[in-house]
Amino acid sequence: MAQNEYTVEERSFRTEADYRKALRDKETIDRLRRESAGYTGAELQQLRDDVHNGKYKFYTLLGQDFEDELSERIKQTGQAGGRGRAGREKGKPDSRAGRTDRKLTGKKQGQPAAAMQVSEEAVQAELLSQERRRKWTVLVCAAVALVCLGYFAVYLYYYQRTERDYNRLAALKEKAPIASAGEQSGTDVLIHYTEEGEREIPEVLDEYKNLVIKNKRLIGWVKIDDTNIDYPVMQTTNNEYYLDHNLNQEYDKNGSIFMDKDCDVLKPSTNLILYGHHMKSGKMFGGLDKYSNEEYYKKHKYIDFDTIYEKGIYEIMYVFRSRVYSAEEVVFKYYQFIDAVSEAEFDSNMSEMAAISLYDTGVTASYGDRLLTLSTCDYQEKNGRFVVVAKKVSEKE
Repeated sequence: MAQNEYTVEERSFRTEADYRKALRDKETIDRLRRESAGYTGAELQQLRDDVHNGKYKFYTLLGQDFEDELSERIKQTGQAGGRGRAGREKGKPDSRAGRTDRKLTGKKQGQPAAAMQVSEEAVQAELLSQERRRKWTVLVCAAVALVCLGYFAVYLYYYQRTERDYNRLAALKEKAPIASAGEQSGTDVLIHYTEEGEREIPEVLDEYKNLVIKNKRLIGWVKIDDTNIDYPVMQTTNNEYYLDHNLNQEYDKNGSIFMDKDCDVLKPSTNLILYGHHMKSGKMFGGLDKYSNEEYYKKHKYIDFDTIYEKGIYEIMYVFRSRVYSAEEVVFKYYQFIDAVSEAEFDSNMSEMAAISLYDTGVTASYGDRLLTLSTCDYQEKNGRFVVVAKKVSEKE
């Protein structure tokens, strides 16, 4: 539509949307003009008050113009001595209507012209305001995009670094040890133990000797066939450390798989508890919650877990959801079950796990069996945890 077509009652409008609003206002005004053609001064006054008080909805300045027009007609009615419909001949048009028509088709004077200038300034001010808001929106969106790109870049860096380090470690397992067993045993390996006194330390398995040389906090390796879980397991005296550090003691939001600080592979503890993040990428223990599906369990019943001193195969018994409880809550806390000092205590813990297990695997354990627990975050509730418990069924060759 051409620019000169955006004109209604000698008012110009900048957009087609405003033009359509003006046409709607003109329809209302034309109707009110027809209805008020023979109004007395009092009736016109009432109509003007109704317009002023919003009885009739107008979307453009044509409404203000019409209110001004009514004021002019009221003045003219007073000057003519208050003639109304009773003083006109039937069928003869009112001379005021003619004056009104001539006024509407001519150029507006006085207040309407000033109103047009004020309207133009208001439009310009609004356009400037919109432009400022648009620029700020662009700047904010650009800043958010840069932050997101930065986050993604950092995440990708950590992800690639972690993959590279784990691949190197896996390759080291396959290499012949570069040091003798005597060099690998001794107090240097005991950084993850808290007990004092003499104890007999077995020789580190050949496939882990090179890895222990690289990092003496290594305590084992966990693997589940046909899954992403295939990681070294670390242990230190602080359960918080490996939440955000990798096996090279570098900051890493992926953290590492680590064993609870109170577990002892030499005693050994009744239950060895391993922790790992539930990464959305599926890394670490990100895929552990797939065990909520019983069909998945049936295809992945066994966990390979080696300490640096012995190999083991564990069969899954229980799969359940839990959470970290406050110290005051008297409830079964799976993460406190590390050593059972009696058969009754062991059986009690087994009963608690069986009661909350998502399904019955048919696998049970007896006092004296050695257990392995894998624990990760579960986002179904605050401080939620997803847990898989298995018992040792054989030594690997």
